[in-house]
Amino acid sequence: QVLLVESGGGLVQAGGSLRLSCAASGRFFSNYAMGWFRQAPGKEREFVVGISWSGGSTNYADSVKGRFTISRDNAKNTVYLQMNSLRPEDTAVYYCAADYGGRGTAARRDYDYWGQGTQVTVSS
Repeated sequence: QVLLVESGGGLVQAGGSLRLSCAASGRFFSNYAMGWFRQAPGKEREFVVGISWSGGSTNYADSVKGRFTISRDNAKNTVYLQMNSLRPEDTAVYYCAADYGGRGTAARRDYDYWGQGTQVTVSS
């Protein structure tokens, strides 16, 4: 069982930055690939970025490439999402997710555990 808790969301102006964190409880965090997804009002939850268990491989959605950066600290059981050059269309609830033995893919069905989400609002 893995419990995921996101933090760091908030309100920011377009062009600004935020850093989200996702803290994981439970053992063997390093056995999990991690992903960030987001869900805007009235839309389906969509993939943002994934990272392998070691951090050596990442996978970004085209919409965030060059603006967002994922990283992880296995010693702290935490994954981060640095978001720069934010746009109003980035407004959503952001969720982190854990995929045991995975590679940080874009498929929601691959993820075993999900956090409760943190709201990110980007004003124009």
